[in-house]
Amino acid sequence: MAATTGMPFDDFRTLIDTLPGPDMAAVEAVRARDKDLTKPQGSLGRLEEIAEWLAAWTGRPPAVNRPLVAVFAGNHGVTEEGVSPFPAAVTAQMVSNFAAGGAAINQICIAHDLGLKVFDLALDMPTGNITREAALDERGCAATMAFGMEAVAGGSDLICIGEMGIGNTTVAAAVMHGLHGGTAAEWVGPGTGAEGETLARKVAAVERAVTLHQAHLGDPLEVLRRLGGRELAAMAGAILAARVERIPVIIDGYVATAAAAVLHKANPKALDHCLIGHVSAEPGHMKAIEKLGKTPLLALGMRLGEGTGAALAAGIVKAAAQCHSGMATFSQAGVSGRD
Repeated sequence: MAATTGMPFDDFRTLIDTLPGPDMAAVEAVRARDKDLTKPQGSLGRLEEIAEWLAAWTGRPPAVNRPLVAVFAGNHGVTEEGVSPFPAAVTAQMVSNFAAGGAAINQICIAHDLGLKVFDLALDMPTGNITREAALDERGCAATMAFGMEAVAGGSDLICIGEMGIGNTTVAAAVMHGLHGGTAAEWVGPGTGAEGETLARKVAAVERAVTLHQAHLGDPLEVLRRLGGRELAAMAGAILAARVERIPVIIDGYVATAAAAVLHKANPKALDHCLIGHVSAEPGHMKAIEKLGKTPLLALGMRLGEGTGAALAAGIVKAAAQCHSGMATFSQAGVSGRD
């Protein structure tokens, strides 16, 4: 981590460096019970790993009783560069659609019995155009991270992290390019449907932005504030708060993964309490997931955002917990075990 400077990021640097670890006693208890459940060892595959993961980060037997999808919405000055086929006004319109229950995420939350909260992050004040200036100043970025930390309060025991924001796949690509190098074209994809000249403008905008801020990209939090946006900062804060509060997290698509990647770059163990819900159709997403050393739960060709992939994955996590807690042991069921 970079040396402290007495600036607003200092508390976050300290927090990222001192994150709590897993509860291995809870993991061992899961493994002991798993050996006596009415199934061959390992026959539930990754569901068994998820049960252990839940125990590791909650410190109790696997259970999901109060799951929450947290969707953070922000607007971006980089839309001035013509990087999206949709106008920035769509962000606020979609937030209204979420409130009215009309979006895909609403339906998935209903199907899987998940809570939903949507956070409007100053949509009438877009961030700075990253091709010309920093998206946020340090104080504003730190304050938005703190807002994200507060947003996960309220007793949830599983958090799905999602977002909404026209132009935010551009800033996600810029963040990943800033963190991990390569070329802009490797990280840029169609987002909400950019193609042809719009896609070319998107690649060019990421190239200019990363070049402009090149001298500051050795510090992951500087990457976040200079190339990111309010929803990315809030998601990073929410992921940190969940770790401190021992709440497991499911990360959604490319933009949420880019926010998480900032924390991972600062501390490779910062995302140990997180699963990647799905790999999206956005070309840079799988590359970003690989940088985190993660394996997504689902691959459905989705690229909507809104937390939709994470919410679908929450259904699998709930099933993993229920299998572990609800399945009978061999003795309870009167089933003969292995010789």
